[in-house]
Amino acid sequence: MWWQEGWVWIVAGIGLGVLEVLAPGYVFLGFAVGAVIVGAGLWIGLLGGSPAVLALVFALVSLVAWWVLRRIFGLRKGQVKIWHDDINN
Repeated sequence: MWWQEGWVWIVAGIGLGVLEVLAPGYVFLGFAVGAVIVGAGLWIGLLGGSPAVLALVFALVSLVAWWVLRRIFGLRKGQVKIWHDDINN
């Protein structure tokens, strides 16, 4: 089936990476990393089996990637957004 093909996961990861460029916010980038890692695992032969196992690995890797990216690129400690103008003015 299609979920056992590594290249499908890698292409989906690249597509999610492109979507992240179009709509930045570090949301799709974690999913992109997760999809590429699952695709690479399938391609190398480390992963395989049911779609439930692949979905679990994808979810866990995506969550960890999102958390790491937020730590690296997120709001720094002590950094506060300051609004100087009101939108209603």
